[in-house]
Amino acid sequence: MIAGLCGAALAAAATGNANAGATVIKTFGQTSQPIGHFNFCRLNVAECSVKSLATPPEAFSEALLSSLKEVNAVVNEAIKPMEDIDLFGREEVWSYPSGAGDCEDYVLEKRRTLAKGGIAIANLLITVVRQKNGAGHAVLTVRTDAGDYVLDNLSQEVLPWDHTGYHYVKRQSVADTGKWVSIRHGETPLVGSVH
Repeated sequence: MIAGLCGAALAAAATGNANAGATVIKTFGQTSQPIGHFNFCRLNVAECSVKSLATPPEAFSEALLSSLKEVNAVVNEAIKPMEDIDLFGREEVWSYPSGAGDCEDYVLEKRRTLAKGGIAIANLLITVVRQKNGAGHAVLTVRTDAGDYVLDNLSQEVLPWDHTGYHYVKRQSVADTGKWVSIRHGETPLVGSVH
């Protein structure tokens, strides 16, 4: 297991043109679930048991993009960045933040906020990436009919996934929020996982 999925969480994020059209992230078969998500699911069974075979992507609009930007900014501002080891005395604790948290905690709060606002949970996917420096990181991917967009605690911009500069590893399955799918065919897991 690589300690701390959010390694170098305070590093500068890649930037890009948020107005450029997004594409859809291509996924492959089922892969291992991060151990932090596995433990989160044990405590939040309802969130990790949503099965949705026919949920279409969100209809893209300027209003949707504006809402994504607002949630991204508000959550980024509200949470103080802090690693799990400092908060809990151990690594890979995925939880809803109470004023402080690491990248997964930002993702969970953004996901919860957007779901309460009416976006289908099947379109709000926790995604594991590698930063340019090789450090693990988590972002929220929002599926739209104009492509996949990313909300990130390292950036105030909401960018098309392929404009972030990240190396995408895996994400939650659209069909089952308790399952994960590979984004890069045949890669080894980035973080400790359960099968």
